[in-house]
Amino acid sequence: MTVKSRVRERIAKSQNCVFLRSDFEGISTYQQAGKALRELVLSGELMRIGYGLYAKARVNRISGEVMPDCAGGADSVLIEALERLGVSYTVDSLSEKYMSGQSTQVPAHVKVTPDDPAFNRKITVGKHKINCP
Repeated sequence: MTVKSRVRERIAKSQNCVFLRSDFEGISTYQQAGKALRELVLSGELMRIGYGLYAKARVNRISGEVMPDCAGGADSVLIEALERLGVSYTVDSLSEKYMSGQSTQVPAHVKVTPDDPAFNRKITVGKHKINCP
């Protein structure tokens, strides 16, 4: 069984949408895991959303572009990435009202802002990205 197939199998069995490069440490060496992840990104099975961060992906049937393969879309991928990194965050007031049930108006997208001013990682999913303070 190749390293790429082992990485693909671990991704398929996982409940997570976002993966850290460290999730694949037990499979092989650092370089081999990186090569397998790059190959999966090129094939459209994964998206690279930041340094050492990857998300499940699929090709959109209409546009032919790679998009996140998660139930909540790009916004849920950003939130899950921050949670996997252990960073606390806040969402904008309109999204907060919708999530708590105070409003029925669905926001176009959630604006996620990390609470830690020292957080400077760039996390991007398509046109959605983390708003650093």
